[in-house]
Amino acid sequence: MHPSLSDCLLYQQIGEESSDAFIYSDREGDIRLWNAGAEAMFGYLAAEAMGQSLDIIIPENLRARHWEGYRKVMETGVTRYAVELLATPAIRKDGSRISTEFSMSLVRDATGRLMGVGAIIRDVTVRWQREKGLRERLAILERMKETPTL
Repeated sequence: MHPSLSDCLLYQQIGEESSDAFIYSDREGDIRLWNAGAEAMFGYLAAEAMGQSLDIIIPENLRARHWEGYRKVMETGVTRYAVELLATPAIRKDGSRISTEFSMSLVRDATGRLMGVGAIIRDVTVRWQREKGLRERLAILERMKETPTL
């Protein structure tokens, strides 16, 4: 069953108004969709991001691994991140790093040919920093527990 025009408009409004980033990139990894959530999260206006490579949000040290995986998904049409969340750092326009989690949707044309990838991205920096602090405190407590007392 294909969505009606009103359903399509509803999907569009949800995507445009979401605080999560909705991004679509084509087979080459060029950005073709960038919602208001992506603008707020990454600091680029849609007009700045559209047509740019995903490299604008990928930390330089992770780009080779990212593109290896991206090319594999484009060749095979398979990704585990359609059902699992991927946690990875990202960079904002100002160069600051954020922690993100995202899921992917493979986008195909009417013939089934893979056209690109949609991603829904959430900034989890605050949670990640809080969990890091808890891990550090736990490590200190574990060391204290192992240290003999007099």
